Amino acid sequence: MKIGFIGTGVMGSAIAHNLLKAGHQMWVFNRTKSKTDTLVQAGATWVDHPKDVVEHSDVIFTMLGFPSDVQQVYYGPQGIFQADAHDKYLVDLTTSKPTLAKQLAIDGQKLGAHVLDAPVSGGDIGAKNGTLTVMIGGSQTDFQTLKPIFDDFSSLAQRFGDAGAGQNTKMANQIMIAGTMTGMTEMFVYAQKAGLDLQNVLTTVNGGSAANWSLANYGPRILKNDYTPGFFSKHFLKDLKIALETAQQMNLDLPATKQAAQLYDQLVNQQHAGDLGTQALIKLWWN
Repeated sequence: MKIGFIGTGVMGSAIAHNLLKAGHQMWVFNRTKSKTDTLVQAGATWVDHPKDVVEHSDVIFTMLGFPSDVQQVYYGPQGIFQADAHDKYLVDLTTSKPTLAKQLAIDGQKLGAHVLDAPVSGGDIGAKNGTLTVMIGGSQTDFQTLKPIFDDFSSLAQRFGDAGAGQNTKMANQIMIAGTMTGMTEMFVYAQKAGLDLQNVLTTVNGGSAANWSLANYGPRILKNDYTPGFFSKHFLKDLKIALETAQQMNLDLPATKQAAQLYDQLVNQQHAGDLGTQALIKLWWN
């Protein structure tokens, strides 16, 4: 399959590498060209604009940081919607706004394109290992067509409904993660203050009913003072803000998620740690 990939950061680069390993041809674009170097060395072809990616490819994936980035890549002067996208499959892997996903689908369909929102979960480890979970919004027919490609970089790809449903599912996912990240952080802070052996606490807690993905994957990094991003704190803060904004539109109050957003806002905007991983939340207590 001829695949285009736009956005080759931590997650995007790993996903694109798995697609190359699966035997697909690939054209890539990233704002910082050097971040595509390893993909080009692995066989991908660099092009100068998102529009060029579409013109060479049948399926185009975007994996970007913020909704504003998605808007620029799709609607900009050299963007995706400036190309002939008829019968192309446009798949946004970015965690973005459900309302934007719906608008992309409306505008893409006017061009004869097939548009899906397909945010992922699983962090850098899942991206590297090809074991991500993909949450998809779009038509059932389009999902079935692309399912073999999703399988090349994920262990579970599930459609939840029409445009925007994938993003809403990802918001539910991020609300859950907010609880596990704050719980893990406060667990370590409490255990340290009580004078406990933190490695033993980690092993024991993760072996019981409090076991969770965040603890298993980010707990060991915290104990090694490793704050490299499996997922950027600034992106998680963005996700929580989207979740709260969407919840407000649905007349929902999510107090625990609000508290998590306030803590990550403090980490990102007061401690300037947005480029660290989400496990850096513990820096609010441990300097």
